[in-house]
Amino acid sequence: MSTILDEILAQKHLEIAAARDRVTFESLEARIPSAPPVRGFLAALQSAERPGLIAEVKKASPSAGLIRADFDPVTIARQYEVAGATCLSVLTDEHFFQGHLDYLRDIRQVVRIPVMRKEFIIDRYQIAEARVAGADCVLLIAECLDDVQLHDLYGYAHSLGMDALIELYDLENVARVLATGTKLLGINNRDLRTFVTSLEHTFRVKQQIPDDVLLVSESGISNHAHIQRLRSEGVGAVLVGESLMRQPNIGNAVRELMGTP
Repeated sequence: MSTILDEILAQKHLEIAAARDRVTFESLEARIPSAPPVRGFLAALQSAERPGLIAEVKKASPSAGLIRADFDPVTIARQYEVAGATCLSVLTDEHFFQGHLDYLRDIRQVVRIPVMRKEFIIDRYQIAEARVAGADCVLLIAECLDDVQLHDLYGYAHSLGMDALIELYDLENVARVLATGTKLLGINNRDLRTFVTSLEHTFRVKQQIPDDVLLVSESGISNHAHIQRLRSEGVGAVLVGESLMRQPNIGNAVRELMGTP
């Protein structure tokens, strides 16, 4: 039986084929030198008070449906930055999450903090798209990629000066992710096959991660008690979207979550 992740990946193959028909990979790469300069995503998290906050611009999801009706991505991004977010994550998947690459492009023009393309990336084409749009980092999901793809896409992102946040859920993927040499690793507390979420998953996986790797806990983080627990366990950053996007005042929600004035 196919999972939602299987459906998403099948859709990505269709989207990439259509995009290549419109603009060749070579033509896309030729635009990269004109892209905005890269801002250090990992460097920003390393220099932030821990845990750093990657605040996510997210309109909808397959599990939650529509999250925010009054969705203005640029305004939301500005509110995140003013409230003290370290970095931004921007959903660009159109079919399942009602995102768009244009959201990232527009946001990058008005904020000073680094921005990540949150997407189901399976091809170099998507990374080139991200860099042209101004992304400083891309998400790579271990469960979506074999070893050859993971190493190739990680290397390609770095060749463009970008960071790559490699995310995993399954414990058996820890060794193959660390084999890339990454210093930025995300632990998704939500199983992408079932969409069941547990914050405890971060602590289970963390036991297998070297101290020199900056850990990002993702999903299921919704209050300051969660932040305090993650801080006490030495987690380097958190990625939070849905719980912030549901609040009427996003700036206040960020400050309440992080415990800042």
